[in-house]
This record gives sequence, C-alpha cells and structure tokens, in this order.
Amino acid sequence: MTTVAVCQSNYMPWKGYFDMIRRADYFVFYDIVQYTKNDWRNRNKIQTPAGPQWLTVPVLHRHLGQPINQIELAGSSWQAKHWKTLQQNYRKAAYFDHYAAQLEDFYRRDWRYLSDLNQSFITLLCELLQIKTILVNAGSLQLSTERNQRLLDICQHFNATHYLSGPAAQAYLNTELFKQQGISVQWMQYQHYPPYPQLQQPFEHAVTVLDLLFNTGPDALAYL
Repeated sequence: MTTVAVCQSNYMPWKGYFDMIRRADYFVFYDIVQYTKNDWRNRNKIQTPAGPQWLTVPVLHRHLGQPINQIELAGSSWQAKHWKTLQQNYRKAAYFDHYAAQLEDFYRRDWRYLSDLNQSFITLLCELLQIKTILVNAGSLQLSTERNQRLLDICQHFNATHYLSGPAAQAYLNTELFKQQGISVQWMQYQHYPPYPQLQQPFEHAVTVLDLLFNTGPDALAYL
C-alpha cells in the first residue's frame, strides 16, 4: 500500500498539517497552483498570554493568478521580528531551549521566495518531529493542466493505492476518477486531537506546530 498526500506549502503549519504528512508515504508540495491572499501560505498563529496571535510573512503579490512558487518575500526585516516574538512567548516552555539554536539559524538565512521558505521550514520541522515521509516538489513532476487530472497524475507517478486529502477538497475532487484507476480516496479528520500541556490557557489547537514542539518535545507525535 502506498499513500500520497498533496497540499500547498504553508508558513510554520499547525499540527494537523504534519499529521497528514506522517500518514503518507509521499507528501507533495503543491505550489504550482494560484497563491491565495489572507490564507495560510504566508502566515500562522502562535499562542500568547493575550490569546492566539498572527505571525505574517510580508510578500509581493504582483497579479491575480500568480502561482505560489513565484511569490517573492517583501524584504527580510520580518525574520528578526518573528524570531523575537517566538522567544518572548515560548522561552519558558519546557523544550524551547532544545530547539532554539536550529530555529534561530533558520531565521538568519537569506530567503527570496515564499515557497522555498515554507518548504525548507516544513522539512526542518519534519526532522524535529522525526517524521520520515518523503517530501516532493510538484514542480519537478510532469503534470496535466486540469485540476483533478493533475492530482491523479501525481498519485500515478508514485504508484499510489491511496490518496489522502484535507476535508475541504470534498467540495471539488472528482473521486470517481481515482476509483476508476484503483486509487482509494481518504479524508483527513481533525476533530479528535488530545490537548497537551500549553503555556497559556484556554487551550488552543489552531496554532503552529512549534507550540506543540516547544511544550512537549520528543513526545509531540503522541498528540497527533
């Protein structure tokens, strides 16, 4: 059995994103599709004493229809600000010091494109979470231009028996096409994650996976 999951890259995603990755044999970054404003591509939330707070990467969105992998970052001043904000809000977390050096180094690197930033960050976070899934860039594959066929092409490229998707895709995915090719479509469910020791209350699930790492360290996967 081979399971493939496909998703756009997000900035320091929440734990559900990594749950999807770990359930797949191959996870494909789908950054060849249109960039969407006010979405998860360039922002995510952290937990603070005042509740969830957005951290947003400024980008240069030049025209409607521009694909994610062509979106450039608007300068680099945000990097020091984001790292300082993470330090301020998580330095008292049980495992912050365990991961701080690697993350600080990441925020000191030079980045030009949002897709490169996101994919590299997700790769690092998979390493820290000890997730062994193979990560692939869709831009390296030969794919159809039609949405459903493109996803099917990806699955067939890896000889997939199962395609794992987020629940939002139920609104448009033609599951019959996959069934005709002997590929079973499965949907992620995000409702049953257990709470974990979080610095701030009330507990909040919908924040970056960094919150989980900083608070639970090597036990993080037990909460997915």
